[in-house]
Amino acid sequence: MTQPFILLDRDGVINHESIGYIRSVDDWQPLPGSLSAIAQLTQAGFRICVLTNQSGIGRGYYSLATMHAIHQHMIRLVEQHGGLITDIYFCPHAPEEKCACRKPAIGMFLQCQREHGFEFSQVSFVGDKLSDLIAGDTVGAQSILVETGYGKKTLASLPQSHSYPVFADLYAHVKQLVKTE
Repeated sequence: MTQPFILLDRDGVINHESIGYIRSVDDWQPLPGSLSAIAQLTQAGFRICVLTNQSGIGRGYYSLATMHAIHQHMIRLVEQHGGLITDIYFCPHAPEEKCACRKPAIGMFLQCQREHGFEFSQVSFVGDKLSDLIAGDTVGAQSILVETGYGKKTLASLPQSHSYPVFADLYAHVKQLVKTE
């Protein structure tokens, strides 16, 4: 049996969201429980990929090198908690560039699937924005909404009849997921 995959958005799911963008390693602050959640996923046999829009690069707010330094910092902290991030995919484009990778477009998802060989019907994608939910739905993954980051605002904008599983945060989702595996 192949290892299960879980796909995660970054800002607002793993780390605190910032209206002014995460522009440095010092700006990147993990959400409470997120590093432990990733460790629990790892220990339960999941492979974790992060798919993140990083328009701050395209807007000139920070460099590609800075984003890579932020990701290395995140990876180190996850590993210190006993977790492992399998891969990170990012879109560096500003929204007006109309690229194929910026969520809700699915370019990052398709690249991740090509490189790791999973079926989307067997994968969940955890996000905090409507663009995350739409992207997950488009590829046929199970879209999960967390209330951290922009999640509460996203939840308030959804119709009452929505069918998305909603969790307080990544840790709450993982606690339920690992318990049922």
